Amino acid sequence: MGLRFTLLYGVVFLMSGIGLLVLAYLFSGGKVTSVAPVPGQQPTADGSLTEARQRIHDLQAQLAEVNAQHSRQMLVGSLLALVVLAAVSLLVGRALARRVLRPLRLITAATRRISADNLDQRLAVSGPTDEVKDLADTIDGLLERLETSFAAQRRFAANASHELRTPLATIRASLDVAVAKPDAAGQTVALADRLRTQVDRMDRLLDGLLVLARAQHGTPCDSAHVDVAELVVQALADRATEISAKQLSVTGDLPRGVGTTRGDAALLSRLVENVVDNAVTHNEAGGWVRVATSREGVAVRLVVQTGGGVLDQRDVDRLAQPFQRLGADRTGSEHGAGLGLSIVAAIAAAHGGRLDLRARPQGGLQVSIALPFVALPVPATA
Repeated sequence: MGLRFTLLYGVVFLMSGIGLLVLAYLFSGGKVTSVAPVPGQQPTADGSLTEARQRIHDLQAQLAEVNAQHSRQMLVGSLLALVVLAAVSLLVGRALARRVLRPLRLITAATRRISADNLDQRLAVSGPTDEVKDLADTIDGLLERLETSFAAQRRFAANASHELRTPLATIRASLDVAVAKPDAAGQTVALADRLRTQVDRMDRLLDGLLVLARAQHGTPCDSAHVDVAELVVQALADRATEISAKQLSVTGDLPRGVGTTRGDAALLSRLVENVVDNAVTHNEAGGWVRVATSREGVAVRLVVQTGGGVLDQRDVDRLAQPFQRLGADRTGSEHGAGLGLSIVAAIAAAHGGRLDLRARPQGGLQVSIALPFVALPVPATA
């Protein structure tokens, strides 16, 4: 748009200049039809008429030559002025276009900085009431409606998860009472076990919804220094039984004190646990897992790679959305609710980081998480 405004202003200035130069050239190009007597050239009374006419003809020829020369000079000057005017028109047009579009650029830059995590920000454009201010006020109104909608959705998820915990606890207690009766039949015990499995699965689902709602609510309130490598070691230790049962080969590059960040320790621990759990649960028997933490500039990076079949990148991109799973090519998908990686993405975004999912060309999945690097505080010496 800036180029179009520049060309428009430049063409308008240029056409005005061309019209002005044409008018100046036309008005200055008139021919001399009569010549005033030249001092010192007055014909004498005793001169012949033929000599006087000859002198007049010579003067007219000289004036015609001077007029032609003047016209040529006027034409050359007009062309030079036209070239200068064209350059000035483009410069002035560019300056005017920047001046006119500056508020729109500011609005565009401010709008791009607003995301789902900071919908409380507003453009708040001041100045006279015009089209630009109307546009900014319209965007502010849209942001306010989006903020209200997002907040209502998150409150609903959190409240629904809390409310559903009570009936689940009641169902679990009823199953325990039914199984504990001395006259409980074998079918009743088997049915109670199956129901308890489903209740536990619903409990995990609700817990995931609560964590997701908390992570999407905004910037975490609690803040502490966290070593990502230590969280990975703890998560692997907690799943040592599952790793041994599947005979997984786990290798790691986890230097301590290098990948430190700052944020909610509980949420960051859940982030690492979900990534490790995803690598263990959705892995084939006898497979492998590679875990590494490192510092890359101002970011801490956690990379978890797993083997397996070749995956479609389009399917992998959907995994960061809630309740999305891959197909049967990943074993164990039926055991999850499809919230693990969406929770990871929400927690990473709440801490100023991001989640990157890549299908490995050789097969398997690579999960990469980037978080802001925050050095551990240096203890004060005595």
